[in-house]
Amino acid sequence: MARRLSYSARYHHPAEKVYQALSMREFWDAQMEEFRKLTPQSEIETYTVDANGIDVVLKQVLPRTELPAIAQTVMSKDMVITRNEALGPFDPENTKGTYTASIPAGPGSLTGTQELFPTDTGCTIRRTTEVKVFIPFINGKLEQMMLVNLVDLFRGEAEFTSGWIDANL
Repeated sequence: MARRLSYSARYHHPAEKVYQALSMREFWDAQMEEFRKLTPQSEIETYTVDANGIDVVLKQVLPRTELPAIAQTVMSKDMVITRNEALGPFDPENTKGTYTASIPAGPGSLTGTQELFPTDTGCTIRRTTEVKVFIPFINGKLEQMMLVNLVDLFRGEAEFTSGWIDANL
């Protein structure tokens, strides 16, 4: 059974400025530099910004030895995570997009939608995630662990994004 999570990152910046940051290669390069503090193998595989919006593919390698014990039982090698972040063209009312994460030979899937929209105090990015693990008996524990880690990831990314915007735009 899949588990779902909705997470909202609130910014004091206007939606247009957050979108501008997300559309800049310098932003993603800086974010990868930050990721390398935890996962030394973190890189941008592809980066495209055009009339269709923003499409970025990120790749991170988590050494098997650093995975929680329960995850080590199903991962016999280092965990290679490929993440695709996509946002459509900027819409001042509501910019929509998707994201996915995949792990070769991984035991499940992670998909989600995201929306960037204005608020009275700035803007919000709302992410709605669905996680599925296809291993009987431990699927629920792994799904819950993934969602807890996603909250930490989304929170950290929001803090990074806000700080990067303050320093660069």
